[in-house]
Amino acid sequence: MEDTQIIRTEYSDIMKKSYIDYAMSVIISRALPDVRDGLKPVQRRTLYDMHELGIRYDKPYRKSARIVGDTMGKYHPHGDSSIYDSLVVMAQDFKKGMVLVDGHGNFGSIEGDGAAAMRYTEARLAQVTQEAYLADLDKDIVDFVPNFDETEKEPQVLPARIPNLLVNGAEGIAVGMATSIPTHNLGEVIDAVKAYMENEDITTRQLMKYVKGPDFPTGGIVVNQDQLPEIYESGMGKIRLRGRVSIEEGKGGKKQLVITEIPYTMVGAGIGRFLNDVCSLVEQKKTGDIVDISNQSSKEGIRIVIELKRGADPKNLENMLYKKTKLEDTFGVNMLAVADGRPETMGLKKVIEHHVDFQFDLTTRKYQNLLKKEVDRKEVQEGLIKACDVIDLIIEILRGSKSIQDAKDCLIHGTVEKIQFKNKISKKLASMLRFTERQAAAILEMRLYKLIGLEVEALIQEHEKTLANIAKYEDILNNYDSMSRVIIEDLDRLKEKFGRARRTTIENAEEAVYEEKAIEEKEVFFLLDRFGYGRTVDTAVYERNKEAADAEHKLVIPCKNTGKICLFTDTGQMHQIKVMDLPCGKFRDKGIPIDNISNYNSAAEEVVYACDELQFHQGKLLFGTGQGMLKIVDASEFLVSKRTVSATKLSADDRVVFVKPARKGQQIVLQSKNGYFLRFSTDEVPEKKKTAIGVRGIKLKPKDTVEAIYLFEEGVETKVSYKGKEVSLNRLKQAKRDTAGIKNRGA
Repeated sequence: MEDTQIIRTEYSDIMKKSYIDYAMSVIISRALPDVRDGLKPVQRRTLYDMHELGIRYDKPYRKSARIVGDTMGKYHPHGDSSIYDSLVVMAQDFKKGMVLVDGHGNFGSIEGDGAAAMRYTEARLAQVTQEAYLADLDKDIVDFVPNFDETEKEPQVLPARIPNLLVNGAEGIAVGMATSIPTHNLGEVIDAVKAYMENEDITTRQLMKYVKGPDFPTGGIVVNQDQLPEIYESGMGKIRLRGRVSIEEGKGGKKQLVITEIPYTMVGAGIGRFLNDVCSLVEQKKTGDIVDISNQSSKEGIRIVIELKRGADPKNLENMLYKKTKLEDTFGVNMLAVADGRPETMGLKKVIEHHVDFQFDLTTRKYQNLLKKEVDRKEVQEGLIKACDVIDLIIEILRGSKSIQDAKDCLIHGTVEKIQFKNKISKKLASMLRFTERQAAAILEMRLYKLIGLEVEALIQEHEKTLANIAKYEDILNNYDSMSRVIIEDLDRLKEKFGRARRTTIENAEEAVYEEKAIEEKEVFFLLDRFGYGRTVDTAVYERNKEAADAEHKLVIPCKNTGKICLFTDTGQMHQIKVMDLPCGKFRDKGIPIDNISNYNSAAEEVVYACDELQFHQGKLLFGTGQGMLKIVDASEFLVSKRTVSATKLSADDRVVFVKPARKGQQIVLQSKNGYFLRFSTDEVPEKKKTAIGVRGIKLKPKDTVEAIYLFEEGVETKVSYKGKEVSLNRLKQAKRDTAGIKNRGA
């Protein structure tokens, strides 16, 4: 038994190395595309597996489950969902600039509907994939590497003839980095590649004469054209996208806004979110000019119709949609891909440069392979032609041989000792034969019909064709211009066959300006019921239903419809609610949960005090807690824009029990749970910042807490109820702050 060797090392070093190894594995082998073929490993393996299964574009569809299972078993052991998701995306024409898979069945929709299960859908390779991504794999033009268990071989990269990284774009999240590359027009990208091949010193701006900008499958409008050169130079930036909106005449002289193209970022659930956002604008009274919205999209394309009131300004409403919804959005560009085995952020020229280098590598390997085959063919053809000239001698050798090896030795080396000849002349001529081994094998396998005159003539013509091919291939391999011409011809063929017109418009557009109608400011009442539902009603409505309103609601607060309601809770927080976010209507209308429009959590917090924001422009607020801590805060400290701020600092297990406006000279009474009452002047409570805890107002006995705090004016009769008995606060003995207080006799 060998001795066990224990290696001692820092745990942090092992963790660091392991994490870096994991991160690089995710970056290189999972999340980022290769700059050469623009594919992630899962996409490359899926396409290659379909190629191996023979699911070509001109063959019948096969079940997606078969493709997924075969890919997972042979090449990609990371779960079937990632493989099927990849297959689905490659078949969605609203996500890819050029689909690589021809899907049959439900492969999802632009509105976010998911694809059917893999057992229901079928797929096959698209024609462009077969011709531009998988062609010539049999010509040893890319390296093959062992699969995960070394039982199969898979291509390290597909021999893509077009810059797929640009044409189809890419999205992926790795560890510590992410890629986001927009789709582009195939014809424009091919023209840019040709321009680079003709002039390697071409600049990014010159390349952009061909590549105008991104070309999204959903169309739309790119509105920051002037920023594109900088984005394509660095490979990073933000593209501003808008949907395409037209104005149509509706019934009765009404106008309609019709959206026929959407921003690429809206693909999926974004369309439903957009419809909800438009509805919210109406509900929140941001506009009153929208009558109806309907999604009339179909297989023919996107059509979202927004019906407007008669007399509405459609251009202003179009700008409102750009400003207030995702109809105008940004696409973050980060052109990150794996180049030479490491992640790199590249500009447009760098991506094209890598692609061209790859094309020269592919073409070189292809024609080296073809040249080798033609040279071998030439050798065989020359041997057969030579054999036809001495066919009688060869037949004599074959008839005089006792074995194939004897005949082969004679043809290759001129060895005649083991062969019987009719005469010495034949023997002498045979000893002079010097065929190569490949030629000798071809001669021995040659059939007699090849000796027919026409066949011999055809052999000579084939030999001449082979010599011409050799000259052609050597010229391609030895001449840069010749190889460039071959690559360009191939690109032109693909452009003509698979190119399409641009869908996305590139322009410079001014920022959308939306003129909001001034809201008429008026007095309303905020009502909050015991279930946490809030709403507002006009002053006249409240006055008519005052008795019912006060009885049925926890909070009734007068406020401005343009202002804010502030809620102070027992957890020491202040939450703000915009009054405009609340529905305003009839008295019996149902409100909305205020949890939905603020950070207030009705399940975990209790409102101690609520008021209109206007009260903070002057005055002070008195805070009291269950542990007897007091402070006065200048109300202006709560004039903030945040939805939630900390109103006071609390000790552990403490809570706010009292918040009210207070002023100098008022009387304050603290009542504890165990019946202790302490009266003193508010002058004894210091003014603090809202972040302070405060000072102690009463000395509490163990397990006792402050239950209530009262404010009243000196000389004004004020009575409260305690355990069923009335307590007159005015008659309580005046004391000092931070004393124990007097126990009520009824306690």
